[in-house]
Amino acid sequence: MSAQPLVLAGAPLLALASGALFWPAERLLCVADLHLGKSERLARRGGTLLPPYETRATLDRLAAEIDRLAPARVICLGDSFDDTAAVDALAKRDRLAALTAGRDWIWIAGNHDPEAPGLPGRGLAEAVVGPLTFRHAACATVAPGENSGEVSGHYHPKLRLALGGRAVSRPCFLHDDARLILPAFGAYTGGLAADSPALARLLGDGAHAILTGEPCVTLPLAPVVARRAVRRR
Repeated sequence: MSAQPLVLAGAPLLALASGALFWPAERLLCVADLHLGKSERLARRGGTLLPPYETRATLDRLAAEIDRLAPARVICLGDSFDDTAAVDALAKRDRLAALTAGRDWIWIAGNHDPEAPGLPGRGLAEAVVGPLTFRHAACATVAPGENSGEVSGHYHPKLRLALGGRAVSRPCFLHDDARLILPAFGAYTGGLAADSPALARLLGDGAHAILTGEPCVTLPLAPVVARRAVRRR
């Protein structure tokens, strides 16, 4: 399957195999942690040299989802750029501007890009749409109320498990009844294990992981975490 349905705070959503989130009723596409300009930032600071293709690869994948779904609104959940200087150095500014044209584009502030990027669209600390609040990093607690569902990024969750008789590691969505954490959409972004303490503290009982890629499948998170805990003993 290329998508998995889920419901958060009464909103029917689709977790896409690409790592993007789509809300059909709102024609809203959401992506997290593009980290555009990462290879340029590493080269500028004298770090590990990476092939300078991650920005193009990330924009290609984003453009494909926009062409396929024709969203009226796009929300980028922060860390869209690897740092503030990466915005000025971005070689694909014209292409990114073309993607934003004709739709409500929202740049959520992240820890890598706390300031609005100076590109078309709106820069916000967080965005509220219906019952959902979109922010960069999950809050320690999600208070019940009218806006009772939280959608965030920041952690780049990944899940390692045996699938089809072989070990695989994939970026994944993590969700429970109150929150949804998106995988990083950008190339070269790395990831944090889904059973890490930082993520375990955020998720309640009955949490699930949705693997990106094919097949895009939903798995209960607790059995996966329990099996890994047994193997560590």
